[in-house]
Amino acid sequence: MEKRSVDFDRINAHTFPPKFHLPKMLNGRSLLLRLLLLTSALSEMVFVACGDVGTASHYSPPYQPTECYSGDPSQFPSSNLFAAAGDGVWDNGAACGRQYLVRCISASRSGTCIPERTIQIKIVDYALSSSSAATVSKQSVTGATLVLSQTAFGAIANSSVASINIEFQQV
Repeated sequence: MEKRSVDFDRINAHTFPPKFHLPKMLNGRSLLLRLLLLTSALSEMVFVACGDVGTASHYSPPYQPTECYSGDPSQFPSSNLFAAAGDGVWDNGAACGRQYLVRCISASRSGTCIPERTIQIKIVDYALSSSSAATVSKQSVTGATLVLSQTAFGAIANSSVASINIEFQQV
């Protein structure tokens, strides 16, 4: 094996190691911008995927007594955005006071949902209790995931329909 010597004085420090060139479209700022946009888009997808899907119907006043708070009028938010929980949400009464973001995603009649409208509701009752104001006889459709107050239902959909498909997420 032959030994070779390297004359380090002859190596130009500016050309060693050789420069690596990225294509213009992937230069520092453009690459960073693209990564930020991709991250933003992915985070939006994750948020949307966090919600549950169900159905909502509505019921009318009087809204008392409730399974959660009996006849206490202070239970209702001043916005009148509240609901009775169906079996899927009720959780043996643990749902009382929980708040959910709710939006209409579809209905049997096109144009029913108010696009891009999301509301925050408070659970004040159990939809299947015979001792509450949200009795089955007052609901527009039985078996819904959430039975919204008239105000809440009308805030996200045309109130002339009996039920809608919703996306909801606990806050």
